[in-house]
Amino acid sequence: MIRKLLLVLLLMTLGCILALQEVERRWQEPLLLPADGLALLVAPGESLRAVANRLYDEGVLANPNLLIAYGRWTGIDQQIKHGEYLLVDPLDATALLELLRSGKVIQYQVTLPEGVTLAQALAILAAQTELDGVLEGPDDARIKAMVEPYTHPEGLFFPDTYHYTRHTSDLELLQRANQKMISVLEQEWQAREAELPYETPYEALIMASIIERETGLPEEREQIAGVFVRRLQRGMRLQTDPTVIYGIGPQFDGNLRRTHLSDEDNAYNTYRIDGLPPTPIALPGRAAIHAALHPAEGTTLFFVARGDGGHVFSTTLREHEAAVRKYQLQRRQDYRSSPEAP
Repeated sequence: MIRKLLLVLLLMTLGCILALQEVERRWQEPLLLPADGLALLVAPGESLRAVANRLYDEGVLANPNLLIAYGRWTGIDQQIKHGEYLLVDPLDATALLELLRSGKVIQYQVTLPEGVTLAQALAILAAQTELDGVLEGPDDARIKAMVEPYTHPEGLFFPDTYHYTRHTSDLELLQRANQKMISVLEQEWQAREAELPYETPYEALIMASIIERETGLPEEREQIAGVFVRRLQRGMRLQTDPTVIYGIGPQFDGNLRRTHLSDEDNAYNTYRIDGLPPTPIALPGRAAIHAALHPAEGTTLFFVARGDGGHVFSTTLREHEAAVRKYQLQRRQDYRSSPEAP
């Protein structure tokens, strides 16, 4: 009798050992993932059971009940974080749970280049399929509220590369760009050179946007800034083409004509208005802001594009006119480089 009982106990023990080994084998089985991985979106409030069953239905997870039971036993089922996760080989059930608990979701990125307008920046954001688009263009009331007390939002968003997760809204990302611009502008303003022709950081931002649009070669930023600053200090008009083009708006066809330069109704026509235009004309980067607040010293008052991205800088009108004849008038008779003589 005792022998039979011992035999039964032995068989039960062996059965338990085999069963545990089978459970362990199944637990350690890798998930069946595509070669390029699988994006798993865990919605807010979604349970571990729902996630496990979805993976089972997709043929990724062979033993969802084991995952659910282990999650309950360890309490991990109450710790998973919502978001989008990238599942890649090799990945077993333990690693899956750790990933869902870690909150290491997929990060996307979008770049807002220096020198684009707000409308162009919004178009870039609208093309990001992972972003939730809620804005309705530059005139959206939420954008205007964001930039108060300023009445025009142009230029008040920092051009940079931003990382985000799926279902971030374009409004949230734009808020980050606005906060960064405010921070960068304040930092640069506090370290500005003395005796500059700006009364406020916003005026420096306007100048920075013009420098951004005029600069083809990064090393010329401070030189261009120097020209514009000296013209302001002497009461000369800026006479810069990019401001005129901005004022023309979407109607601009790529050809800047003499009629555009003589347009009295264009508030951004720096060939006709004194001082700075009313608002920035683009999104300037830190380097352009720095240049506006640290212009190069010198005597130059004019510059003309060479056609290779760089410029020829001149001190006198005679030198400038000679450079215009050499680099511009021979190429296109109706072209006017900026800035021109007053």
